[in-house]
Amino acid sequence: MSPAELDRQPTLTGERLLLQPLRADDWDALYAVAADPLIWEQHPASDRWQEPVFRAYFEDALAQGGALVVIDRASGAVIGSSRFQNLDPVDGGSVEIGWTFLARSHWGGACNAELKRLMLAHALASVERAVFRVGEGNRRSRGAMEKIGGRLTDRIDITQLPAGPARHVIYEIDRAAFAAGPLA
Repeated sequence: MSPAELDRQPTLTGERLLLQPLRADDWDALYAVAADPLIWEQHPASDRWQEPVFRAYFEDALAQGGALVVIDRASGAVIGSSRFQNLDPVDGGSVEIGWTFLARSHWGGACNAELKRLMLAHALASVERAVFRVGEGNRRSRGAMEKIGGRLTDRIDITQLPAGPARHVIYEIDRAAFAAGPLA
């Protein structure tokens, strides 16, 4: 497959998780998860738990395409979301995996690794590498990236948020690194 053939809204099934394309009618269930301020406390957009801020985030996810809702297969409950964004065909292709959040009930276990493993396996069948933008001060997300084998690059991205500029560090996982070993 080529970068142009990457389906950015697949349905992916793992042992614990089901990922499905985000739909407008996922709002209630997803906002019930996102309304927890602790999910966002280290995030550059730390006010995303507020309904109007999350509404804009949700609408952007729908408009951009590539957004997935994360469902706990055991309970059938929506537990978070992630996205495939910024598909770039240059040098074998890359796609950003991110904008991810999970309910605190699913932190610290195997869910994030399974989520990223599913998304990476899907993406790396079409592109050479996946990139991850992480808020520079978001220790929790940076630790999670390192745990799954993300390689910190020397690139920095500065995004303008309503509260001001936010610095993001960039991690990568390429096809060879993903094939070399399992994610944590």
